[in-house]
Amino acid sequence: MKLKSLLAWPTAILTAFLVSANVANAAPSATKDQHLAQVTSVSQLSDVQPTDWAFQALQSLVERYGCIAGYPDGTYRGNTFLTRYEFAAGLNACLDQIVALIGGGDVIDPADLAAIRRLQEEFAAELAALRGRVDNLEARVSELEANQFSTTTKLQGEVAFVLADAWGGDGISDDSNDAQTVFTEKIRLQFVSSFSGRDRLITRLTTGSIGNSFADEINTNEGRFAFDGPGNNNVTIDRLHYIFPITDDLQATVMASLGGHHFYADTFNAGLEAGGGATGALTRFGERNPIYRSGLGGQGLGLRYQFTDFLELSAGYLARGGNIPEEGSGLFNGNYSAMGQLVVEPTDGLKFGLTYIHAYDVSQGRRFGFGGTGTNLGILSPSALDSASALSQARLTTPVVSNSYGIQMSWELSPKFRIGAWGGFTDATLVGLGDAEIWNYALTLTFPDLLLPGNFGAIIVGAEPYLGGLDVPDTTDFDNDVPWHVEGSYKVQLSDNISITPGIIWLVNPNQDSDNDSIVIGTIRTTFTF
Repeated sequence: MKLKSLLAWPTAILTAFLVSANVANAAPSATKDQHLAQVTSVSQLSDVQPTDWAFQALQSLVERYGCIAGYPDGTYRGNTFLTRYEFAAGLNACLDQIVALIGGGDVIDPADLAAIRRLQEEFAAELAALRGRVDNLEARVSELEANQFSTTTKLQGEVAFVLADAWGGDGISDDSNDAQTVFTEKIRLQFVSSFSGRDRLITRLTTGSIGNSFADEINTNEGRFAFDGPGNNNVTIDRLHYIFPITDDLQATVMASLGGHHFYADTFNAGLEAGGGATGALTRFGERNPIYRSGLGGQGLGLRYQFTDFLELSAGYLARGGNIPEEGSGLFNGNYSAMGQLVVEPTDGLKFGLTYIHAYDVSQGRRFGFGGTGTNLGILSPSALDSASALSQARLTTPVVSNSYGIQMSWELSPKFRIGAWGGFTDATLVGLGDAEIWNYALTLTFPDLLLPGNFGAIIVGAEPYLGGLDVPDTTDFDNDVPWHVEGSYKVQLSDNISITPGIIWLVNPNQDSDNDSIVIGTIRTTFTF
C-alpha cells in the first residue's frame, strides 16, 4: 500500500488505522491489569493534544462510531510500532465496531463505505492468514488441555550422574583413606502446583546412591557434595512446602517436611545455591554460609518482606521433630532454630546481609553446628575433641543453646563476573559443661557465561566450620589449625537440559589439624533437567 493512496482516504478511515495500531499493539504486551478501556471523549486521552495532526480525526471517530480505546493510565500511545498482522487484526476489530453501530450501512457516508471495502480487500490475505493462525492455536490448546498432566501442576525433574574419587587424608583418626572411584546418581522429581497463579505447592520425591559422599572413607565431613544424602536408592518425599503471598510485599513459606532457612531467605550465592541440587556448587560448604543449615530438616514457617526496593527482612522458625508428639519433641519442646535476616541493596548488583540465628538442640536428632559440613557438635573437628579428652561423646549428650551471627555480601561487577563473601560465628553454651566457639568464612568468585553462553565457572576459598574456642573444665588444649577449603568447577551447558561439571575440591588441614594430610576430591557431574 502506497503513501499516496493513504493520504487520499477519508479522515475517518485514516483514524481507523490509528485505532487499529493502538488496539493491535497493546494486545501482545498488555497484562491482566492493563486492559484497553472504551473512551467517550478524546479529552480522556492525556497524550492526545488539540495540536496533534490526528486530533480532529480521532475526535470525529469517537463521536460518530465510538471506536477508540485507551489504556487505564489515560494514554492512547499512538506512536507505537506494529506488524502488518497486528494492523490487520486491529483494523478488523474496528470495522466490526463500525458495522455494528451503523446497523447495516444506511447512515454511513458512501465514500467511507467504499474506503472500508477497499481496506477489507487490501488486507484480505492477512486476515485470512490470521484466522488460520488462531484456528491452529486453538487446536493446539485443545490438544494440550486434553492430554495435560494436570491443570494446576507441573512436573520438574533433575537427574545427576556423578563420577568421583578422593585421595589423601592419611593421619585422620586411626584409619587411612580407602576411598575408591565410584559412579553414583541422584534423582529428584518435583511437582509444583499453583491454585491462584501466585502460590506454589512443592512436593518432591528424591532418591539416589551417593550417601554421605566420602565422609566414611576420608574420616571427615568436610568436602561433602551439596547433592549427597540419599543412599541405597530408597525413594522418599523429602520436601513438602507451600509458598504464597500474604500481601504484595510479604511472602510466606510453610514447610511440612525438610524445612530450611535457605528455602525462604536470600543466601547471597547466585549460581552456587541450588538447594541441595546438582546444578550449583559441588559442595555443601560452597552453596552458602553454613549457619543457614541450623535446624535443617524440620517443620516450620518462613516470612520474607520487601520493605522497599533496597531493604528486605526475612524471619523464620524451624523445629526438628516438630511432627513428633513425644515429650522433648514437637514444635516447641525440642530442637528449634529461629532466624532473622536484614538485606540491604544500596545499588543494583550490590547487596549486604546481616543474619542472626538462635537455636536449641537436644541430644536426640541433634543438628547443632551445621549438619554435614563437618560440624555436628558430636563430630565437630574430631581430632580437636579427641585432644580435649574429657569432652567425651557421653558428655556431649547435653543440650546446646547457640547464637549464630552471619554477614554476607554479593557484588555483581558485570554480567559475567560476581564476587561473594561471607563470615559466620557461633557462640554455643553446652548446658552444664561450658562454652564453645565455631567459625567459618569464604570468598567466592563466579563467572556466568564463561567462554560460552550458559557456561558457569566458580572458585570458592574459605574455612569450613571449625572449633575456635572451648571453655569446658577438665579439658586439655586442642589443635586449632584452620581447615581450608578450596573448590573450583566449570559447568559446561551442552543444551538447555544437559550440563557437565568437572571440578576439584582441595581440603588443607582437614579436621583443623595440620598433621593430617591434605585431601583432594575430584568429580565429573552430569546433570539432566526436565
